[in-house]
Amino acid sequence: MTVAVFVLLLLGAVPIALVLALTAMAYIQVSGNSVLFESYPQQLFAAIESYGLLAIPLFMLAGELMNEGGVTRRLIDLARLLVGGFRGGLAYINLVANMMMAAIIGSAASQIAIMSRAMVPAMEKEGYSRSYGAAITAAGGLLSPIIPPSMLFVLFGVMAQVPIAEMFIAGILPGLLLGFSFFLTIAVVGLVQQYPKGRWPSRTEAMRALAMGLPALSIPLIIIGGILLGLATPTESAALASLAALLLGRFLYGDLRFAMLPTVLKRTAVNAGLVIMLIAAAGVFGWVIVYERLPQMAAAWIAALTTDPFLFLLLLIGVLLLVGMIIDGIAALILVVPILLPIATQQFGISPYQFGVVVCLTLVLGLLTPPVGAGLYIASSMTGAPPMRIFRSLLPFLLASLVTLVLLAWQPWLTTALIGR
Repeated sequence: MTVAVFVLLLLGAVPIALVLALTAMAYIQVSGNSVLFESYPQQLFAAIESYGLLAIPLFMLAGELMNEGGVTRRLIDLARLLVGGFRGGLAYINLVANMMMAAIIGSAASQIAIMSRAMVPAMEKEGYSRSYGAAITAAGGLLSPIIPPSMLFVLFGVMAQVPIAEMFIAGILPGLLLGFSFFLTIAVVGLVQQYPKGRWPSRTEAMRALAMGLPALSIPLIIIGGILLGLATPTESAALASLAALLLGRFLYGDLRFAMLPTVLKRTAVNAGLVIMLIAAAGVFGWVIVYERLPQMAAAWIAALTTDPFLFLLLLIGVLLLVGMIIDGIAALILVVPILLPIATQQFGISPYQFGVVVCLTLVLGLLTPPVGAGLYIASSMTGAPPMRIFRSLLPFLLASLVTLVLLAWQPWLTTALIGR
């Protein structure tokens, strides 16, 4: 009955937070254990009673202030200075700018929306197809869940009870590896499709880009540097990044007016509220899963299939690709971690950092794959390109992501080397 309620609500396009909360209530009702209703409010609150979750609205605020304050545009100009002269130069600019933005926003959906507006029209003017420009922008959104900061890493750190700062550090090498694989993909596609050769900026343009871009680059440096050097927690780094974006946008670039702040704060509050509500509902659902001893049953089933950690992670990637195609990444993360993390760490001896990076990246791939593919529809709505055309242009990048995932599953040191574990 509980499974039937879950499937019906999900197929009925009910918001995922309500799906999880109502399914948990249906389980309590059907099981006849009405005492659990008394713990329901406490479990809702307990799921969001974590200092680390404060980083989520603060990183959202930093991204909104950057976009409104013109910081994003200056980062794109700086990326043009670094890679704009290569064949397919705008494609590389798009990717480098996405890597910079990934170190600030931490949300794949937000990054795709912001960068689609900024990059795709410019790429189309220079001869790139609209679907290819949207595909590169959408692929760049895959960098958000692993290049710090990452909202998924914040959630995973809270749930797995590992330091969020160390989770951020664990994502640095995988993020660079994924970015490098995308560079190779753009190079190969550029040669096959003969995209136009880029243009290096003039000395005057380069000096202007440096003068305006280096202050903007201080925001990701504040976030990553503060965490790596132990000067600030991820939540404090997010607050400092928001302050830096406000000061740069208002007093250096002049694009941000104080009259715009109520709109920015309201948008941030609404988006953060949706995420926090989802976390609370998924926490109750996870509580039901643990109460039913599903992790133990899943462990026994997996143990009958394999005892090899690498094969376990490959199975995990396959299953989570299917889950991510249907369920939102945040909801899916909260659903699978209570079940699979104990199995990975206790039965297979897998580092929680390796597990977290593999799970987060795999789930976000679902953002760009049908049938749900929210990232595809965001890119489509922002650019006007049909979703399936974007998906076809995305296939080489998705293949590169899968190869990266297999490497991360095969070589644990790629996630643990920088944290010394």
